[in-house]
Amino acid sequence: MHVLPQLRKLEEKYADILTVVGVHSAKFTSEKSSENVREAVRRYGIGHPVVNDADFEIWQSYAARAWPTLMFIDPSGKVIGRHEGEFPVDALDEVIDGMIEEHEPSGLFKRGKLDLQPESQSDSDLSFPGKISIDADRDLLVISDSNNHRLLITDLEGKVEGIIGNGESPLATGDTSGVLKALEFDNPLLDNPQGVVIDGDTLYVADAGTHTIVKVSMVAGTAETIAGNGEQSLYRHKGGEALSAPLNSPYDLSLNDGTLYIAMAGFHQLWSMNIAEGTVAPFAGDGGEDIVDDLKDAARLAQPYGIEVSNNAVFFIDSETSSLRVSAIAEEGRVVTLVGKGLFDFGDYDGVGKEALFQHPQGLAVSKDTIYVADSYNNKIKSVAIGSLQVKTVAGSGKSGDMNGFSTIAQFNEPAGIAIAGDRIYVADTNNHKIKIIELNSGEVYPLELTGL
Repeated sequence: MHVLPQLRKLEEKYADILTVVGVHSAKFTSEKSSENVREAVRRYGIGHPVVNDADFEIWQSYAARAWPTLMFIDPSGKVIGRHEGEFPVDALDEVIDGMIEEHEPSGLFKRGKLDLQPESQSDSDLSFPGKISIDADRDLLVISDSNNHRLLITDLEGKVEGIIGNGESPLATGDTSGVLKALEFDNPLLDNPQGVVIDGDTLYVADAGTHTIVKVSMVAGTAETIAGNGEQSLYRHKGGEALSAPLNSPYDLSLNDGTLYIAMAGFHQLWSMNIAEGTVAPFAGDGGEDIVDDLKDAARLAQPYGIEVSNNAVFFIDSETSSLRVSAIAEEGRVVTLVGKGLFDFGDYDGVGKEALFQHPQGLAVSKDTIYVADSYNNKIKSVAIGSLQVKTVAGSGKSGDMNGFSTIAQFNEPAGIAIAGDRIYVADTNNHKIKIIELNSGEVYPLELTGL
């Protein structure tokens, strides 16, 4: 997913001569489902054909060793090159130019675009909502309507009170940087908004699509970039001046004492931003993709997708290791794993601490002495007691679907975002294009009805 923007640039430039075929070789059990792959194609706007290599037959035949792997095949069907990992688009552009120049004299090229039928999109009000944020004291809900490139502001009953962004991506306007300068709400503002922090009349937004942090002023009615230069950084760096530093897929945010804590999925790190000084820097993780508990600068993380500061600690979800982890705020603090074991250890088991298993969770919310987790690929919402680390299923049968009712029979489809207001849990039920409510007292699960759109 992290290389799709670079790949898309090459597909557009060489539309009449470069054919891209995606091969999906699943790591997680849930990812083997062709319907789930189809949803991912829709969610990420993939315009090339994708084959579900559920049994790793294509992976093995090409001796692939890493996600992602790019294989280059000439017009006669011979493999002429390979690349493992992410890539700078300019370098690969030169390689493709050279390949075309070398092989076009063969006469085997057949120029012209493939006649493809794209996957149909949902006609619901929301499109793959990613995260959800709550200010219960002000009866305020912020929904990251991610694939509609906007935020919806509602009350806790779903009445829409404001829309931030006109539904278009700033990347589609010709300004590929996506960096905003105090634009009004009816402009293209966001590409793939995810985590949002509500701070009075100010919102801070992690826009994973433009690799930026956006500040929204509800009073002035404007949005502007405060971190990230709009470029996706493929190399880890030390940070610095926030608007000069390239970021990599910021996915969630939490605010504590003037500091924004950022789940920087693409760097496999947590970052922090001093808002007053306008600077950013790595906070935890050395950038290697793994699950290693250690001092913050030596620990290893794997695609953190959710983050929340509570009780002077930074709780976060590490999606690729299916884990729940915590870091101390103190400079010399450590990263400690609460639930999770390794990059390939996942499942669906309610136990205590590391005997419990998640499957690619993506979101969390802390309420009093409990952490609630969106266990995305298990299609469940789970709770973790902070003291005992007892893990329990709160809602979801485990089967992907869209069923309301009592918590044990209710169905979700890859829920990614979660927020708490009193005795209610609000869930961004991503692949169902809905926000759902779990009543903790009664166990009832039902959709939030949006009105006023």
